[in-house]
Amino acid sequence: MITYTTSKTTSDLQQILALQKQNLAAGLSAADIASQGFVTVSHSYEDLHKMNEIEAHMIAKENDQVIAYILAMTARSRNDIPVLLPMFELFEQIDYQHKKIANYRYMVVGQVCVAAAYRGKGVFDACYAAYRDHFKGKYDFAITEISIRNQRSLNAHKRIGFEPIHEYIAPDGEVWSVVVWDW
Repeated sequence: MITYTTSKTTSDLQQILALQKQNLAAGLSAADIASQGFVTVSHSYEDLHKMNEIEAHMIAKENDQVIAYILAMTARSRNDIPVLLPMFELFEQIDYQHKKIANYRYMVVGQVCVAAAYRGKGVFDACYAAYRDHFKGKYDFAITEISIRNQRSLNAHKRIGFEPIHEYIAPDGEVWSVVVWDW
């Protein structure tokens, strides 16, 4: 039986990192990237723990094993992970419903990942439903950015209600879509 909950233990965070490592683009073939998607940022345990202290990450577990996660990040974490600072700076420039993103109470989806054996079985949708239910009383919406190369992720996010609001090209040439899920 799969349960959806927040990360509470050192083991939960270590299992998130193990799943993350298995799905980093740097370690995947082009075929896997195209068909299965990927994650971009490799977090340290310390960063993951610090983010979890502010808002707990959402996880899916089966038999006490983390099989999926959605990282929770708020504006309070903007300086903690240097590679993500440009994203937070972009939020100060992008308008959403006639207001700058930075002027909302928003939850950043720091990263989402589902273990390969659980893909296509509704875990992604159920994990996001738990994420929304957990945070919607405190935040106006969830926001994230997704590489255009990651079509699997883009399509999955659109399916549950995320809408693209901005697109940009990063200095390394990667094209990103900023998407919002307005609760």
